[in-house]
Amino acid sequence: MSRLYLQILRLVALLPLLAATAAAQNTTDICSLLSSRLPARVSFPGNPVYNLSRTSYYSGFERALSPGCIFRPENATEVSQFVKLVTANGENGKGGKYGNPNQSSRKFAIRGGGHTLFSGAANIDDGVTVDLRAIKSLELSQDRKMASIGVMGGRVPGVGVGGYSTGGGVNFLNQRHGWACDNIYGYEVVLASGEIVYATASSHKDLWLALKGGSNNFGIVTRFDVATFPQGLMWGGVIRFNYTKSNLEAQAKAFRNFMDPKNFDSAADMGIILSYTNKTFGIGNSLFYVDPVANPPVYEAFTSIPSLKPNTLALTNVSNMVVQFGKNLPPFLSQATQLVYSFKNPSSHDTFSKLIQQWETDIQTLASVPGMLSQFLIQPQPVSNGTNSLGLKPGDTSTVMSVITAAYTNPADDAVVRQRLAAIVDKHERLLRKQRLYLDFKYLNYADITQDVLGSYGMDVKRRLRQVSRKYDPSGLFQTGVPGGFKVWK
Repeated sequence: MSRLYLQILRLVALLPLLAATAAAQNTTDICSLLSSRLPARVSFPGNPVYNLSRTSYYSGFERALSPGCIFRPENATEVSQFVKLVTANGENGKGGKYGNPNQSSRKFAIRGGGHTLFSGAANIDDGVTVDLRAIKSLELSQDRKMASIGVMGGRVPGVGVGGYSTGGGVNFLNQRHGWACDNIYGYEVVLASGEIVYATASSHKDLWLALKGGSNNFGIVTRFDVATFPQGLMWGGVIRFNYTKSNLEAQAKAFRNFMDPKNFDSAADMGIILSYTNKTFGIGNSLFYVDPVANPPVYEAFTSIPSLKPNTLALTNVSNMVVQFGKNLPPFLSQATQLVYSFKNPSSHDTFSKLIQQWETDIQTLASVPGMLSQFLIQPQPVSNGTNSLGLKPGDTSTVMSVITAAYTNPADDAVVRQRLAAIVDKHERLLRKQRLYLDFKYLNYADITQDVLGSYGMDVKRRLRQVSRKYDPSGLFQTGVPGGFKVWK
C-alpha cells in the first residue's frame, strides 16, 4: 500500500473529528457574539439560569442535551437580532441542495414549553437553544374578542403555546370550536431573514395557514393573536375504576356510543385512560363539559359504572381545571416515548375491546423494565373547522385519536421499549386497516419523531407547506439550522 494512500486514509479518518471541532467552534463563536450583543439574555454551562432551563424539560431525552449556550429573548426584536447574527455571512443554507441537513454550521433549537418527549425537539447538543418562555405577554382587545399572548399556555401545566398551537392544539373547547390553531387570527413571526412579519388571513395568508399545523418550519413565532370565548364555570375531572373485564366492556360500549354522531354534544370532551404501573392495570376517565352543567347526561354511561372513591368531578373554572388535571400527570419523566394514530368510530364496541386486549397483553412483556409506566389514551379527535393545514375534513365528529405512551427509568432500555411499543401500534393499525377504519392523520403533538406526521396531512398539503417554506425561508434555515422536529423536506 502506498505511503500516499495511507496518508489519505488518515485524513479521511480525521474528517468527523475536524467537522465536530468546527461545529463546536461555530457554536462558541455565535454564543460569544450573542453574549456581547445581548449579555443579559445569554447563559452558559454552569450558570444557574442555564442549569434551570436545561433541567426543566419534561422528558429526560431533552434534559440530557447540553447546548453551547441558552438564549432567552424577551421580544421579537431580540429574536430578530439573533436570527440575523446566526445567518450573517451566509453561514446557514448557502451553496447546497435545499433541505440538506449538513448545510448549516450554526444550529439552534426553538423552545416553547419544552413538553415534547423525543430528543432534539426543543433542545440541542452544542448549538444554541432559543428559550422563548420569557416572552409571556398577555393583552385583551377592547371588545374582549381577541387575546394577544406570548409563548406560555395550554390545558396542561407546562405546555407552551408555540409548539402546542403550531402543531394543532387539543383544548377543552375543541369539540365546539376546533383545534387551537383553528382559532388564531394572527401570528407575529421572525423569518429566516430576520424580518418581523404579521401573518393573518389577509396578509401573508399562505404563511398564516402553514403555521396552523406546520410546526417550526417557517419562522419563530413570538406572538399569537387568538380568538376568545366567554367561559364561566365548567364541569369535569377524573374518575377511576377497577380494571375488570366487565368494566372494560362497559367502557368500550360507552365510548363507541359517545362517538356516534347522533349523540354528539359540542360541550363534551373526554378520554379513556388505561394505565399500567408497577405491574398493575387501571382505568380512568377524564371528563370535561364546558357548559355549567353538573353530571351532564352525555356521560351517564360512564358515571354509572361502579367507580373508585374519591373522584375529582366538580363545577369549577378553567384555571382550576387545568391545575387539578395536571395533578394526574407526573411533573417530569425520565425516558419516555409515545406513538399516535387515528381511526373512524367503529360500528361495534368489539373493536375497542380488541385494541385494549392487544395493549394489555403486549405491554406486560415490558414488566421487567425498571420504572415501566404505560398509558393507552382513547379520545375524540378535535372537530376541525377547516382553518388549518392538517388535511382534515371540517365538521367530522366521529374520529377517534389514540396515543400509547411508555415511560421508564434507564436509557439502556430505550431500544426494547421503542420496539415493543411500535409493535403494539403496528398490530392496532393492522386491525384498523383490516376493518377499513384506519386514517392516515397523525397529531403532531402526540407523535414520535419516527412517524411521518406532515406526510399524514396528505401530499397536497405537504406540497403547499414546501412552497411556503421556499418562499419565506429560501436558504432553508429552519430545515437545516433548526434540525429538531418534523421537517417538510424530509
